[in-house]
Amino acid sequence: MTMQNNVAEADRALKTKHRAMWAQGDYPSVAAEVIPELGPVLVEACGVRSGGRVLDVAAGTGNAAIPAALAGADVVASDLTPELFEAGRAVAEKQGAHLTWQEADAEALPFRDAEFDTVLSCVGVMFAPHHQQAADELVRVCRPGGTIGLLNWTPQGFIGRMFATMKPYAPPPPPGAQPPPLWGDEDHVRALLGDRVTDVGAERRTVRVDRFETPEAFRDYFKERYGPTISVYKNIAGEPERAAALDAALVDLARDGDLGTGSGGTVLEWEYLLLTARRAG
Repeated sequence: MTMQNNVAEADRALKTKHRAMWAQGDYPSVAAEVIPELGPVLVEACGVRSGGRVLDVAAGTGNAAIPAALAGADVVASDLTPELFEAGRAVAEKQGAHLTWQEADAEALPFRDAEFDTVLSCVGVMFAPHHQQAADELVRVCRPGGTIGLLNWTPQGFIGRMFATMKPYAPPPPPGAQPPPLWGDEDHVRALLGDRVTDVGAERRTVRVDRFETPEAFRDYFKERYGPTISVYKNIAGEPERAAALDAALVDLARDGDLGTGSGGTVLEWEYLLLTARRAG
């Protein structure tokens, strides 16, 4: 019993840390300014229609949940970090979308079995540390014949490479935690879902990001606003030489990824995996 209590306490501490990570900075601006088109892409791929019941897991500010609601679905936007909901509600109100916002851990969703017609996640569930637990929950709450849709950064793409760049400067991951970009590997996701799904469709795509004037502007934006990057810099706050090395590494990453096709700015293409599947009956 003591061992079980210790495991439970460690999990609670980890989730508290994750919640704080995403609450810091300004993730709502990242979602709205850098990747706003990804949510609609996922909603379209899942075939969300009026009258369907939809769960957005790790919804953040609702990049996928709000378009799903605008399509006429009955939507629940769930996230471990409810601090993000205020910005999401403001966007939803402005666009005339009606949906429910609910705090929820992707690895222990507070919903009934087979409750939703569509279960989706847009660069969200990938940050749950225990991949199999999260995948099991995605399947559990989706009805037989329903759709599971996932959009996640690939390990080989720009954001996957950014996480690899930051890894040497980050604290070691807790036991059992897996790297987020693995959710962008088709074989990994297929293994997580297993024979509980059919009709799997997977496609690598890219989103064009051209809002940064320079590689340095990209770095500074993510240092200021993106929770995982902020946390890594906090980890080395007392080590100016390592902080300077990470500064340079992130600039090099953006410079290496610059397509050089913009009108005076840095143009990047960030690769993601778009995967849809149907829950087996």
